[in-house]
Amino acid sequence: MATKVQSKKSKKKADAQPKLTPMMEQYFALKEKAQDCLLFYRMGDFFELFFEDAKLASAALDIALTSRGKNAGEQVPMCGVPVHAAESYLAKLIRAGFKVAIAEQTETPAEAKARGGYKALVARDIIRYVTAGTLTEDTLLDARSDNMLVAVAEVQGQIGIAASDISTGDFELLQISEDALTAELSRIAPSEIICSPSLVERLDTATEWPKEDFDSQRAERKLKALFGVSTLDGFGDFARSELAAAGGLIAYIEHAAQGDTPFLKPPVQRHAGEYLLIDGATRASLEIERTMAGERRGSLLGNIDRTVTPGGARLLGRDLAAPLFDETKINLRLGIVQWFHDAPAIREAVRDALKAMPDISRALGRISAGRGSPRDLGQIRDGLSGARLLREQLALDMALPDMMNALLPALDGHAAMVDLLERALVETPPTDMTNGGYIASDYDPALDELRSAGSDGRKAIANLEGRYREATGINTLKIKHNAVLGYFVEVPARHGDSLMAQDSGFTHRQTLAGVVRFNSTELHEEAVRVTQAGAHALAAEAAHFEELVDKVLARKDAIAVSADALARIDVASALAERAVEGQWCRPEFSDGNVLDIKGGRHPVVEAALSAEGDPFVANDCALSNDERLWLVSGPNMGGKSTFLRQNALIVILAQAGGFVPAASARLSLVDRLFSRVGASDNLAQGRSTFMVEMVETATILSQATEKSFVILDEVGRGTSTYDGLALAWAVVEAVHETNQCRCLFATHYHELTRLADRLDAMSLHHVRAREWKGDLVLLHELAKGPADRSYGLAVAKLAGIPKPVLKRAKSVLDKLEAGKAETGGLAAGLGDLPLFAASLAEEDVKTDMLRDALKDLDIDALSPRDALDQLYALKAVLEQEE
Repeated sequence: MATKVQSKKSKKKADAQPKLTPMMEQYFALKEKAQDCLLFYRMGDFFELFFEDAKLASAALDIALTSRGKNAGEQVPMCGVPVHAAESYLAKLIRAGFKVAIAEQTETPAEAKARGGYKALVARDIIRYVTAGTLTEDTLLDARSDNMLVAVAEVQGQIGIAASDISTGDFELLQISEDALTAELSRIAPSEIICSPSLVERLDTATEWPKEDFDSQRAERKLKALFGVSTLDGFGDFARSELAAAGGLIAYIEHAAQGDTPFLKPPVQRHAGEYLLIDGATRASLEIERTMAGERRGSLLGNIDRTVTPGGARLLGRDLAAPLFDETKINLRLGIVQWFHDAPAIREAVRDALKAMPDISRALGRISAGRGSPRDLGQIRDGLSGARLLREQLALDMALPDMMNALLPALDGHAAMVDLLERALVETPPTDMTNGGYIASDYDPALDELRSAGSDGRKAIANLEGRYREATGINTLKIKHNAVLGYFVEVPARHGDSLMAQDSGFTHRQTLAGVVRFNSTELHEEAVRVTQAGAHALAAEAAHFEELVDKVLARKDAIAVSADALARIDVASALAERAVEGQWCRPEFSDGNVLDIKGGRHPVVEAALSAEGDPFVANDCALSNDERLWLVSGPNMGGKSTFLRQNALIVILAQAGGFVPAASARLSLVDRLFSRVGASDNLAQGRSTFMVEMVETATILSQATEKSFVILDEVGRGTSTYDGLALAWAVVEAVHETNQCRCLFATHYHELTRLADRLDAMSLHHVRAREWKGDLVLLHELAKGPADRSYGLAVAKLAGIPKPVLKRAKSVLDKLEAGKAETGGLAAGLGDLPLFAASLAEEDVKTDMLRDALKDLDIDALSPRDALDQLYALKAVLEQEE
């Protein structure tokens, strides 16, 4: 009985719960579909957010959090953003790490009323998912940087990567081993990563995506359908892992676009051996594309970027991120840079022409994604027209470099398209299509007639206003228009009664504070004519826009090739411009393991010093098979780290196809570049500064080859002196004996100079310094041989260490130096360590007899008597060792 009573109470309680309104039912259904995205729910002129979404968005956007009605007896949190300004708010949310689902009205209120009566709710659906890797709008993107979306898949132990910038259509595939994954992601620098479920634990920043979308066979069929081919052989011999990654990428893009799949160029197959491999730690320490603070300014890219087009800037970033490992391709790039370098008049004219060109790639990307505007068509028109003029200008030169001859044909072939767009569009088309006005006059006579009818109607309404003023004697009478009432007559309230008379010809429509509004038969007839003509004109323009879009999309591949050619020309002319500015030289390549730099300079440091009026001291570097390892010593602040970095940057610039900051440069191709320079920690992963240093050093020792170039600075400084020296000693030996790569090794451990006596390919160098009247003078020059001392106390004095502390340090140093003299030149006590003693006299390796005897025992086979005998034997061994 008790159970039955409880059941009735539960039923009454459930019946008492307020039912969801139709709007809330619709909202919750869409929110479930949106999953982890914030839901932008369109209501009139606003996108509204509710519940937890509203709380998160209001905090991120710094907008007011309000409420709207109640749900389950609780106020519903709400905030909103205007539709016309939604892009700026989206940009803030995406930068804050959110994803957004946009739910638009898919029918008009009138259509909803016709479907379900006056209470019918307007239908809504998610039309697009906005994520960091699926952006196309100018306002949401950095025009000078790629915006890469990456998909990662694993098939039979191999990792496949698919990467695309959907704003330009760039699309590449590659297969790598798992240990190269971090380095490749560092090169691509994706804005967003998705992966198959098996990889989500290894990629902590990635979004997990359904396994079925990473099926390689399904992906192969999808790629064939997407590019309209029966086989993918023309694009490359893709591995199953590459196809699987491509399948995941395309599925994610289709999901985000909700029907309008963006333009993708045919996939380019990359191979790890095609370019110089640079891991993430090296990229960070060398500040190639970004400084340690995440800024472009102050990086190598920021220093050399003289491009004048967004497409050129993006391409230069890609070139620096992946320098080539192919001498033929490098020399093709260097050839066009040399041509621009030697022809200042042509270089200036080309750069002036490029400055006027819009971003064709991203305009095409927006059009392909169904988010294009008349302005995007205008940019394609102007860009292709400028490309054709540039081709005509460059074709006059009969001695073009090979790469320019290959690029020129791509700049032409769009004459019919350009002619069509020039006739169809006004000179400066708008972004907003709402009010029309983007189709040029004389393009469509029927459209011109509609415009004329609308214009004549508006003139008639203006004339009607004058007649009404004269007839009524009300000089303040006006004819106005709004979206609700359409056209109407408005007079001050004090004149309202006179127009209310039955024979006035005016019909009352609305009374507001201070004004009264009316209609008239004549005004209504003119308004209908104007409205109908305007609506028909807008429809006609929209139809023309769709036709023009179809024409552009039919040539999208050729247009994309033209955009790529313009970007390459921009990069070449920009590198030439930078070379002329800095008096840089063209690098030469040779066989072997050579890095011969005369008068090398650090481009970023030199620019910073120049801004302050100070000169940069250039230095030589000559690594070869005979001297492939330089040990560089000298005081802090003397320029060791700068010297190491500048040579690494010269390698990057050279293999990217640019001139380098040096008097001359001759080098052999580098397959991998490693940098262990600078101190940092990674507290999020529980790694101290020393742990990070050791991890990076371990990577170098396990991956560097004879073709690699390594710079190591102060290995071992994060631990005790003895431990640090021992580690540095062993690392030097390993680099010399095992890796046998070209290496610059900077250190404060003067004990390491003794290694030069037995490491044949090791050469000693130091940065020069002098003490003058008690003060340290840093010369920043590199000289042969080891430093005579460390100058540590002198540097400490420069830094402002108090005199009593310096005096005490000098006393301690004297005692340590005395101990060093007693151990044959090693620091006190180090001579007792086997590692260092080995360099003074080779000793026989001791064996552990007790351990060896125990190892040979088969315990299970021993009888009690045998076990006792063995115990006596082991004790005898122990006594013998003692």
